[in-house]
Amino acid sequence: MNETFYNPSFWHWLVLGTVLLGIEIVAPGAFFLWLSFAAAASALLKFIFPELGWAVQLLAFSAFSIISLIAWKRFAKDSQEIETDQPALNQRGQSYKGRVLALSQAIENGVGKVRVDDSQWTVMGADAEIGTQVRIVDVQGSTFMVEHA
Repeated sequence: MNETFYNPSFWHWLVLGTVLLGIEIVAPGAFFLWLSFAAAASALLKFIFPELGWAVQLLAFSAFSIISLIAWKRFAKDSQEIETDQPALNQRGQSYKGRVLALSQAIENGVGKVRVDDSQWTVMGADAEIGTQVRIVDVQGSTFMVEHA
């Protein structure tokens, strides 16, 4: 019993890596994924060098964990800085800012409607008659804030 605890085999590291991977699947966040990679690397190290003691194995697992987490942070940082020529691609309303449209329903008490392509949008702004040209200056949810063009 004490021999198993004080000198874990590569199977112990593989089981730990599998458990950590299972935790990552159940509660995703990409943290346990990298720790499972570190456990797998520790298993490989123990398989290649079976005479390693438990202290060296724990030190190796700690080092592999730190290295993999630093690599993940660098990768995550690089992947978030992707620039695009269409920054409002998935923000449909934001792509309409600055557009001038004619009112399809008069703005009364600050609320009216405008037709944009194939849909109707609610607009808020100063009262105006049907057909008045308005410019979209802001978007709040699915409502356009407009001003007279």
